[in-house]
Amino acid sequence: MSGIAGRTAAASWVPVPAGSDFPLANLPFGAVAGPGGRAHLCVALGEHAVDLHVLARTGLLDGVCADAGAVFAAPSLNPLLACGRPAWRAARERLTELLSAGDERIREAGVVDAALFPRAGRQFVLPLDVRDYVDFYSSLEHATNLGKMFRPGGEPLMPNWRFIPIGYHGRTSTIVPSGSGIVRPRGQLKEGDAPPAFAPTRALDFELEVAFVTGDGPPHGEAIEADRARETIFGVVLLNDWSARDIQAWEYQPLGPFLGKSFATTLGTWIVTLDALEPYRVRGPVQRPEPLPHLAVHDAEHYDVALEVSLRSQAMARAGTEPHVVARTNFRELYWSMAQQLAHAASNGGRVSAGDLYGSGTISGATPDSYGSMIELTWRGARPLTLPDGSARAFLEDGDEVVMRGVAAAEGKPRIGLGTCAGTVLPARPA
Repeated sequence: MSGIAGRTAAASWVPVPAGSDFPLANLPFGAVAGPGGRAHLCVALGEHAVDLHVLARTGLLDGVCADAGAVFAAPSLNPLLACGRPAWRAARERLTELLSAGDERIREAGVVDAALFPRAGRQFVLPLDVRDYVDFYSSLEHATNLGKMFRPGGEPLMPNWRFIPIGYHGRTSTIVPSGSGIVRPRGQLKEGDAPPAFAPTRALDFELEVAFVTGDGPPHGEAIEADRARETIFGVVLLNDWSARDIQAWEYQPLGPFLGKSFATTLGTWIVTLDALEPYRVRGPVQRPEPLPHLAVHDAEHYDVALEVSLRSQAMARAGTEPHVVARTNFRELYWSMAQQLAHAASNGGRVSAGDLYGSGTISGATPDSYGSMIELTWRGARPLTLPDGSARAFLEDGDEVVMRGVAAAEGKPRIGLGTCAGTVLPARPA
């Protein structure tokens, strides 16, 4: 990934290219379309993936959790998520052993050819059955930028923003896997004093986010302590919260985002465990005022993950031009951490379940080249972006491809990649 350096870690008997985002130290979880259309759970390793369904039916995953054969034969991660953190850790440790140089158990079982396959050309599907979806608004820079645009001359942040992680409930039925086409949505658009019109959005936008996935939380009615929230978080995944800014602007008062957000959300292919990211756990920005006690954290709860978003027009794709990087930022800059987001979501006793998905909200940095959305990068269209093909963009056009990437990398630490989260804009369908 351009602009993000790193190095590989421990050796595997599976060839792993130097600089791979998926060394043995990572082993992110995903799901691949299997025979008959039923998905198989897998982990990524170098340019390959390892089919967990195959390993489970040979007994190589026995003991990592109760009924391991059924858990790893499932088409989604939800049964494993419901097993809890001890099982998550045991599964990762067993897979690391099985795939380490010198371990012969997969070879001795005679399933190397069935279990190991190249990732190129395979169809990867949603790795979990999303039970509930919440999207937060937790970047101080992003919230401040939008406040300046929509409330010029006033206070950019709403009075509650520094006290609670703001969020909204999204629509699970329109979450799609990376690589899916995104149909330009129609909605009510309002300009000036004219009455609203129903038409395709003219302000289609992306939002660069990192989401986290949970296991089961405490019983309904019980809260989650911010300092212990990590026990309920399985891992993280890239997310693009597509937004129709003109539809959103007309509908969002008084109850917030609705149709301007619910038409599509793209989820990355690979879920990276918190254990894999542990070397990159860091302290986040200083919070002023101090959070209320139920949101206070006393340990490092942020993660140093470099992020970037690229854009490629249809003309660039036809010419074979690589996507053009339009923004680089870092997950560690988020004001509210995942632990605080989860603690807030459960603070009223709301149930947290295996398979819940929580988006970070747009992640923006302090400089114009680190803004995680088009509305910021072009300042609501006033400063259009120029692409390598000479075309200009205020917002996304039909045929545009958006590609998001994430990598944690530092000297002396394993390179841990989040993979990609990609989607291409398709024309609006006839009314």
